[in-house]
Amino acid sequence: MWNSITGRITEKGEDSLFLQAGAMEWDLSVSGYTLSKLPSPGNEARIYTYLHHKEDGMRLFGFFDEVERNVFNELLKVGGIGPKGALKILSGISPEGFLRTLDDGDVDGLCRLPGLGKKTAQKIVLSLRGKLTMPEDDDNKVEEHSEIVDSLVNMGFERKQAKDAVKKATIGVTGSKTQVEGEIFRLALVELSS
Repeated sequence: MWNSITGRITEKGEDSLFLQAGAMEWDLSVSGYTLSKLPSPGNEARIYTYLHHKEDGMRLFGFFDEVERNVFNELLKVGGIGPKGALKILSGISPEGFLRTLDDGDVDGLCRLPGLGKKTAQKIVLSLRGKLTMPEDDDNKVEEHSEIVDSLVNMGFERKQAKDAVKKATIGVTGSKTQVEGEIFRLALVELSS
């Protein structure tokens, strides 16, 4: 099916995203996490997708990254959690935060998420603990561009935010070393300024 859609964001709703790709505008259901990570309307974005098909219709779900989509897919395997419930969970916590909570077996932490009771939280821990792993850290990419991080810090941004922005900016950037560094700096600055 579709792995991802790349296009221009035309609108952000409370739990939806409209993305113009060519002559088609897609209506995707997304989590609060995804909405918070995406740039404002008018900017380009790549959205990872999942098509949910049932007898009375189809719905396309969108995700900021593959980690979030993997967590979503695993949540669907837990009895009693459908696509809307999984999206609600991911609106209350980042995928990485969810994985840490899961690894800790923190049922009470899961209960604090919107729409999750104790029984469902216990089911999630029993079903998924040990099956999902944290993604490999991209700190090597950030270390490679430590001068960019330092420049952003000198401009007044916090170091952690600068590192996160540089990490995000390194995804998919190609070209000569000078071009890559210039583009990473530009993208990181845009991310920090939005």
